[in-house]
Order: sequence, then structure tokens, then C-alpha cells
Amino acid sequence: MSSQPSARPGAQHSEVSTAYLQQLDEERELAMRTASHPGSAFEGAAPALHDRLEELVQRDAGEMAALMLDLGEHPEVAFEEHRSARAIADVLAAHGVEAQVGVHGLETAIRAEIVGQGGDAEDAPTLAILSEYDALPGVGHGCGHNVIAVMGLGAFLALAELAAADPSAVPGRVVFLGTPAEEGHTGKEFMAREGAFEGLDAAVMAHPYGYDLADQIWLGRRTLTVEYHGHTAHASAQPFMGRNALDAANLLYQGIGLLRQQTPPSDRIHAVIREGGDRASVIPDYAKLDMYVRSQRPETLKDLSRRVEDAARGAALMAGVGVTVGWDQHPPSLPVRTNEALTGRWVQAQRRRGRDPLPFGVVSPILAASTDFGNVSYRIPGIHPVIKVAPSHVALHTREFATWAVSDQARSAAADGAYGLAATVLDALHDPQLARAVATEFEDAGGAIDVPSYFD
Repeated sequence: MSSQPSARPGAQHSEVSTAYLQQLDEERELAMRTASHPGSAFEGAAPALHDRLEELVQRDAGEMAALMLDLGEHPEVAFEEHRSARAIADVLAAHGVEAQVGVHGLETAIRAEIVGQGGDAEDAPTLAILSEYDALPGVGHGCGHNVIAVMGLGAFLALAELAAADPSAVPGRVVFLGTPAEEGHTGKEFMAREGAFEGLDAAVMAHPYGYDLADQIWLGRRTLTVEYHGHTAHASAQPFMGRNALDAANLLYQGIGLLRQQTPPSDRIHAVIREGGDRASVIPDYAKLDMYVRSQRPETLKDLSRRVEDAARGAALMAGVGVTVGWDQHPPSLPVRTNEALTGRWVQAQRRRGRDPLPFGVVSPILAASTDFGNVSYRIPGIHPVIKVAPSHVALHTREFATWAVSDQARSAAADGAYGLAATVLDALHDPQLARAVATEFEDAGGAIDVPSYFD
């Protein structure tokens, strides 16, 4: 008589408590009652120019919404965004703007430029507007990059149409950059190493989210693969003749768990053991871990990287095995350094659209992810605000967020974000005091760093 395995206690996972998230929600709601961003003391461009710019954004809003839906229905993952890139380039061509596809070292990267009054001078002010359009494997546009794509594109087209009617309305040069492969990769860093951001004075983009935030934490991120090399032996007859690579992997996994107590609250270390043997009767001679290491500043990310590598090598010593440590199969992402002078102009533009972006800190910095825009922000001044397209409880990188990324709320956000980005660029081109403040703030924060060699 055969018997079926019976359900045992513990076969089901324990219920996940939402108490901490509820606490964060309560703290946020309390802060939102009194929190207000100071906006901007700079004049920016003339009100009449903003009126015209807003009209142009609204005129193209339907076309941008159609493209947003189209991208949402045809998601393409990192480095494979051929259809998406072509769709964006086709819209640019339809508006009389020539676009290059396959630039700065990536087949699906896009570049287009408009030159306003004085924009052909060597020292002309030059700002870039960035778009992303890659999707998540199995999830689609669960991070809303279809919305990012049309916010950037809509902003650029509005400025292009403004300059075409009156070159003096756009005194300088504006560059549109379509930047592939943000999800799980660092497409912008690949582009940067091929000169994409050389000669630019600043770069702007915006990201969909569950709140309107002027600024939010984006952690720096590095990836690490650790491989342990031991010696096989019969696990029963001669275990003493083996050197167990899985022991080292286990020691490292436990070690980083202990390390977390002595790291800043915003630091993050994630790891999985990818390989660790095939049979329980054989001492494993090979084990492999893949890890993510994240921190809030470049300096703390560098320190955390050193400490994690020390733990990896220490585990090898304890288990008596060899170790291979491989950092950054793809280039690392730096944290985002936000330029407050530019952020203030974004806030003013969003208030014109009926939104009121919250200042930094209202939404807990504990809720933080990473983006390769950080690598841009440590080369030139930049902003990466977020704009509400979904309820606050809907998390990024979910199918639920992908649904919201093609909603009416996303349509409104696409237009509001396009105006916000275009208005911020226009203000920086027209207001010399603002432009000087942007540059001074960037230099006072430490200026540009050599990203490729930073972690050497």
C-alpha cells in the first residue's frame, strides 16, 4: 500500500507582517501635512515662453500617449529595444528632426539635437533630455520606462517646435538621448564611455512612481561574483581528504548576514548561492555566489565593497579553498547626485501643472532602488525626480505597476513630465544666474569624478 506525503508543520511560509510598512506610511502621512518644497528663487524663462511651451506639449500629448501605449504593448528587454528605438526615431522624423540610432556604442541608443539661437557656437549652453525604454523580463514595463520614453521625447519635441518657430526662444543647444539597458545593466555608463555626455552642461529625466517627489534616494550598486575552488572527496569514506567549496560559500553567506549589523541603515547586500555541488555524497569542489552591493554614496559604496570582498576572501581561508572574486560584470551604478538648483525649476513647472512634488525625506529613504542615471549625475549636473502614475502601495517592478504605466494617470503624467523637463531646460538656457548656480552647486558637491576608475 502506497502512502502520500503528509503535510508537515512549517511547510507553508510564515505570514509576512506589514507593520513596518504601515509605520512608514503613518510617518509619511504626518510629514505630508506640513512638507513643502521651497521651489526656486530664479526667474527662468519668460512666462510667455512657458505659455507657448505648454501649448506645444499639449498639442503633442495625444501622439505621445499613443506611443506610450504602443511601447507598453511591445516591451523589449535590455539591449534588444530595436522596435522601441525605431518607433521613437520615426516620431522624431515625422516632426522633421533627424535622429541617429545605434550611437555611442549601443545598437539601440538614440541621439538627436536641436540648435537654437547661438547654439552653433563652441561654448553654447547645451542640455540633454534623457529617455529610457527597456522593459523587465517577464514583467514588461513594470518600471514604467514607456512613460519615461515619452516624457523625454515630448519635452524634446516641444523645444524643437519652439525653436523652429523662433530660434531666439531656445538660446543654445538641446540634445535628446535615448538610453537603453537600464534594467539590470548600466547602458548610460556604456554610452558615457563612448562620449555621449561630453560637452553637456546638464542632463534631466524623470521616472514614474507612486508619489510626486522632487528628489528621492537612488542607491549606488555594484555586482559581485565569488567562486570557490576546493577538492572533491567521498563525503563518508574520506571527507578529510576534501576541501569543501560549499562550506566557504556558506561562511560568506552567513558572514554578510552578520556584517549588516555594522553597516549604515541604507546599505544593502543581497546574495544567492548559484552552485554548490551535485551530490550529497561528494564533497563539492566548486561553489558560486552572485551578489549585489548597494550604498547611498560613492564613498560608502567603495568601503562596503572592500568589506564584502574581505569577507569573501576570509571565508576561503577558513574553508581552506581557493577563491576568485569578480566585480562588475556590467559597470557599476553610482548613487544619484541631485542638483537642487535644477530641481527647484522642475518643482515650479509641476506646480503649474497642478502637482506639488514633495521635498526630500518625506518618503522614507529606506525605500530605495538604483539607476544608471547616477553615473551621469557624477559627470555633469542632473535631476531625476519621480512623478505619480500609480497608488503609493503599488511597487515598481511588478505586473501591477505595468498596468498603471498604460493608464489614464500615466497619460497625464507623461504630459506633465514632458512639460516639466522642457520647462527646466528652457529656464536653464534663459537664466544665466540659474545656469551659474547649477554649475557652482555641482562643483561645490565635489565636481566630476572618473567613474570608470573610481573603484579601482
